[in-house]
Amino acid sequence: MTAYIGARIHDGLQFLEDHALVVSASDGFRVKPVAELPTDIQAEYLNGGLITPGFVDLQVNGGGGVMFNDAPSVEALRVMADAHTQLGTAAFLPTLITDTPDKSQAAIDAVKAAIADGLPGIVGIHLEGPHLSIARKGAHDPTLIRPMDDTDLARLVKAAEHLPNVLVTIAPENTTLEQIRKMADAGILVSLGHTDADHATCHAAFDAGARCVTHLFNAMSQLGSREPGLVGATLERGDIHAGLIADGIHVNPATIRVALAAKPNSDRIFLVTDAMATAGSTLDRFQLNGRDVLRQDNRLTLADGTLAGAHLSLPQAIANIANKVGGGLDNAVARATSTPASLLRDCGGAGRFDATTRFANYFRDIANDPSVTMQIFARQA
Repeated sequence: MTAYIGARIHDGLQFLEDHALVVSASDGFRVKPVAELPTDIQAEYLNGGLITPGFVDLQVNGGGGVMFNDAPSVEALRVMADAHTQLGTAAFLPTLITDTPDKSQAAIDAVKAAIADGLPGIVGIHLEGPHLSIARKGAHDPTLIRPMDDTDLARLVKAAEHLPNVLVTIAPENTTLEQIRKMADAGILVSLGHTDADHATCHAAFDAGARCVTHLFNAMSQLGSREPGLVGATLERGDIHAGLIADGIHVNPATIRVALAAKPNSDRIFLVTDAMATAGSTLDRFQLNGRDVLRQDNRLTLADGTLAGAHLSLPQAIANIANKVGGGLDNAVARATSTPASLLRDCGGAGRFDATTRFANYFRDIANDPSVTMQIFARQA
């Protein structure tokens, strides 16, 4: 048993002052007041810095040089998990963007096999499409976008019976309210995204069981003077969560400030990376559904300039919220830990320090240099 003393500790919800992270082979991680530590405990003194629980990312398309769409297999998931572990993520949802029914089933099967094999970090799947709006397709292949049918719905419901978490991004234009209700009743986390639906339609989808919004402000109907769109519906609903890509490219920091000020229960806005194959690698180009994606100045685009995911880590997103948005470091850390974890049925012990925690991050200076100063504490129970 070792106590790490001298860093500020965030438990996933808030900072705990004068606490230590206690690590043991049998009990994993626990946080205790320094004053209550046994006098004979082995101690390691840290010269400041920040300790957080492992991060939770609900939108990970790739990493370590691979894309989940290109290789929906246990081997690809292992590469992605290794890459994102090095970026501080303890639990994530591999994300398959719009593709064929066979590819969707292969992705579900791969995640099921990875979890059965005990691959750390994989806690379910996120299917972003194919039931989206062509008008707000973003980088998704329009030839693969289609309405949800009974076979699609049955596949998703069955997946939810076998996986800890299934997140599905849909557009109301290509799904029905009854389909949304059935998915929600089956334990599927339904998220609205890539949609041009109007304000009233989005509210109807929320009332039917959708509980989340995918990458707020991007690829959706915007807040206008006469038509508030999905952005307006999201910001006025205190019961709805929303993912946010805080890379300074997808959403202007000023826009994020407005959203946080406007939304009731604004702590329900959480951080995602929307990471692509470049995460945890030096890759500067890759393919998405047969189209080249280029990386330049940490911006990922198709040849026509359309944004295609992000080159972003959660530590960098936290730093951007703290430095550019001004939301406070304590709130920023929560948006990458306990907030996304609260949406999941099972987050594998990530997101909060409790009896099941097996992963923690230490940053010497997350706000100013999150990319190179992170050390990872990882222990097996």
